[in-house]
Amino acid sequence: MSLTDAAAPTSEWQQGWYGPATHLATPNFGPRPAQAQVDLIVLHSISLPPGEYGGDQVQRLFTNQLDWQAHPYFKSIEGATVSAHFYIRRDGALWQFVSCDDRAWHAGVSSYRGRSNCNDDSIGIELEGLEGGLFTNQQYAALKQLCPAIMRQYPIAHIAGHEHVAVGRKTDPGSGFDWLRFQKDQSLNARYLPLNIQNNRLISGF
Repeated sequence: MSLTDAAAPTSEWQQGWYGPATHLATPNFGPRPAQAQVDLIVLHSISLPPGEYGGDQVQRLFTNQLDWQAHPYFKSIEGATVSAHFYIRRDGALWQFVSCDDRAWHAGVSSYRGRSNCNDDSIGIELEGLEGGLFTNQQYAALKQLCPAIMRQYPIAHIAGHEHVAVGRKTDPGSGFDWLRFQKDQSLNARYLPLNIQNNRLISGF
C-alpha cells in the first residue's frame, strides 16, 4: 500500500471522506452501531517515536505497515491495530484514514457524557505532538478548518480530549493544548467543551 495513494474527492464530503484531506485508507475500522449518533470529537496527540516528528511512522502504524524493529520504542506497541479518522502534522497537513461514517479505533476503553465505548459515536483527530507539549500555529489553523467542516456534516455536541474520555488511562493531548485558543478559533460555546474556561484557565466542570 502506498502512503500517498488516494486522490481527494472534489466536494467537501463524499461518503464520510473529507475532500481537502489526503486520504489513506486503513483496514483498522468497523461499522458504527445502527443507532449511533456521531456527536463527539475526540482530540489526541501522537508521535512515533515519542517526541520525534516529520516521518511517516504514524501513517504506517495506522495502516499496519510499521516496522516493529525500526526503533526500540516500537517493540512496546508491537501488534497494535489502531487508527484515527484524521491526523494533523506539525506543518498543518491533514490526513484521513477512516470514513467518518465508520468507526475508527482511537479511543479504546472510554466513557463520556454518560456513554461508554466512545469509538461508536465519535470522530478521532490525532495531532502530531507529545503529551504536555505545545502544538503549532499550523495545527490550530487546520483544526479551525476541519472542526467546523465536521460540524456541518455531523450533529457534534461535544469536543473532548482523549484524557477526558479515558480518565486515568490517557493524558493526551495534555496541558500543552490550548483549549481557550481552540474555543476562540472555533467561536464555540463553552457547552461543547469538557471544561469551563475562566480567566484563561481550565476549570474542571464535567
